[in-house]
Amino acid sequence: MKERISTIIGDKESANIWMGTFHSVFARVLRTESDRINYPKNFTIYDTQDSRSVIKDVISELNLDDKVYKPASVQARISGAKNNLISPEEYRRSPDLTNEDIQAQRPMMADIYAAYNRKCYRAGAMDFDDLLFKTNELLRDFPDVLHYYQHKFQFILVDEYQDTNFSQYLIIKQLAALRENICVVGDDAQSIYAFRGANIQNILNFRRDYPEFAMYKLEQNYRSTKTIVNAANSIISKNKDQIKKTVWTDNEKGDYITLQRSLSDNDEGRYVANDIFETRMTRQAAFKDFAILYRTNAQSRSFEEALRKLNMPYRIYGGQSFYQRKEIKDLLAYFRLSANHNDDESLKRIINYPARGIGKTTVEKLIIASAKFDVPIWEVIQQPNTYPSELPSATMRKVMDFCTMIKSFTSQIETHNAFDLGQHIAQSSGLLKELHTDKTPEGVARYDNIQEILNGMKEFSDDVDPDNPEAVRTMTDFMIDIALLTDADKDDGDNDKISMMTVHAAKGLEFNYVYIVGLEENLFPSQMALHSREELEEERRLFYVALTRAKQRAVLSYAITRYRWGQLSQCEPSRFIEEIDQEYINVAAMVLPKQEPARSWNNERSNFFKGATSTAPRGNKPLTRLNTATQDDNQEVEEIAEGMEVEHARFGKGKVLKVEGKLPNTKATVYFPSAGQKELLVKFAKLKVL
Repeated sequence: MKERISTIIGDKESANIWMGTFHSVFARVLRTESDRINYPKNFTIYDTQDSRSVIKDVISELNLDDKVYKPASVQARISGAKNNLISPEEYRRSPDLTNEDIQAQRPMMADIYAAYNRKCYRAGAMDFDDLLFKTNELLRDFPDVLHYYQHKFQFILVDEYQDTNFSQYLIIKQLAALRENICVVGDDAQSIYAFRGANIQNILNFRRDYPEFAMYKLEQNYRSTKTIVNAANSIISKNKDQIKKTVWTDNEKGDYITLQRSLSDNDEGRYVANDIFETRMTRQAAFKDFAILYRTNAQSRSFEEALRKLNMPYRIYGGQSFYQRKEIKDLLAYFRLSANHNDDESLKRIINYPARGIGKTTVEKLIIASAKFDVPIWEVIQQPNTYPSELPSATMRKVMDFCTMIKSFTSQIETHNAFDLGQHIAQSSGLLKELHTDKTPEGVARYDNIQEILNGMKEFSDDVDPDNPEAVRTMTDFMIDIALLTDADKDDGDNDKISMMTVHAAKGLEFNYVYIVGLEENLFPSQMALHSREELEEERRLFYVALTRAKQRAVLSYAITRYRWGQLSQCEPSRFIEEIDQEYINVAAMVLPKQEPARSWNNERSNFFKGATSTAPRGNKPLTRLNTATQDDNQEVEEIAEGMEVEHARFGKGKVLKVEGKLPNTKATVYFPSAGQKELLVKFAKLKVL
């Protein structure tokens, strides 16, 4: 977006535009106005892992059972409160919230919330939700600050408006109140983040908030084929809460949507892997053209196993982020503690890493003293007479040596660029040496990851401001830049892999070939979303998003049995399958064991299309068994040999360089003067021997 705006209005003018996510833009505001809310300018931003660690400490300190007060559930509860601008005090006074907690047998939730907030404040830290919560407080409590930013941001554009929560909605409403020069872009049909607090009513009620609005419907789809677009329209039309529109495309009609039924989740995995293999060979596609989308991360196993057996590379999105890897978190903890000495989480993480003789007992004594006197651990170390921790003098010297090292890093923050100081910290802390001595494959990978982040710091430091080329891009600047990054923001350079991810993670992406798997009742739609029409409609929007990721071909897949919690369960096809107009679907052959006879597909269709007037969808191609070759096919395969001259319908004449594999999956490498070297699956390539 920045590049496009720069192209239109020039680099100098675009540099003055504030652009970024809600969290990054308002983190910048909060750093500028930090003194108003009694936070240090270099406050730490806790990621999800840091936040959960603090919550675990609170649960432990309150002597609560973490099996009842599960940290992840507590974290989600606190996040929901903050997104709705409910403070700990308001939470405690709310009879509805209190009753919900009592019914859930978690009556101490308000105490955990309050203690968690105190710990974050004492550490000079904010979590992601605080960035919006504190911005609302700032604009509410300081009219002069609100007045300043209302005049500064004269025009406001919000993208993906359907995904905004109450907190974001209120910030924008306050900032736009003076001039009402506000433009929002969004698609209510793609509102799929209610579990994060997103409220579809924000976009549905925009016309009520701004009565003089003008609406522009961008209804042309440039991505998908007519079949995919029309099928998606037929699905989303079933929703009641929506802004009516008719999406259309000038693209070709394209393939029918394939509907695949498998006997089990493992069969489903094998089918998808084989279909990707065959499609890639017949259509000369790259691995990166394929995506497997599922409702939950737990479904990835069968597909991973099947892809590995065929030696096809894949990448799982939503796994561990680059910035969540231990070695990266360790180095960033040194950076964070150097900028903010009150950051207890960072201090606990690195005070004895690499090992410097400061054991677990020592750290526990420091934590106890910190809690007793309600001060950061750093203060306990710096003022041992005021906040006694009962450490032996020899141990205290080791702790003080650690603090002296951190102070030396702090003294260089404003004078050295991010890369020079980052490299100095990595070396002086002993972190690089520690990783360099580990010659295992895992150790080498960890060392390489440290080098990778240092490379990123070098690039960051060298990217000077054209209006102020002498300015030093400091460690503080770098930490602000990466504080809110995710794995999606990092490119490892090796992109030719099959993508595997949840549908939520796929939003905004597109692929030539998309496999939407696990389309079963209680899985997609989720069993958790069947309590109300609104929840079911969000699941339908989620399916709509999944289908519209596909550009050329979409495959819908479900299994009739699936293991859940160690039990084999019978499954029913998802209601969403029936909601697609049948004219856009081609039912594939079911994956069957060799000893099981093929079933009557007229009976199978009746499960898919209840009430249909014919036994087959209109315009369907003939049904065929998967992974089979006719006797003629096999004869043709046997005729292909190295050195033969052949002709391909698309690539013309060529010469066979190599033949490998067994029937019916024999593969030929052929050189075509017009198209170069190609790998072809012979049974599908229809090569003519010259």
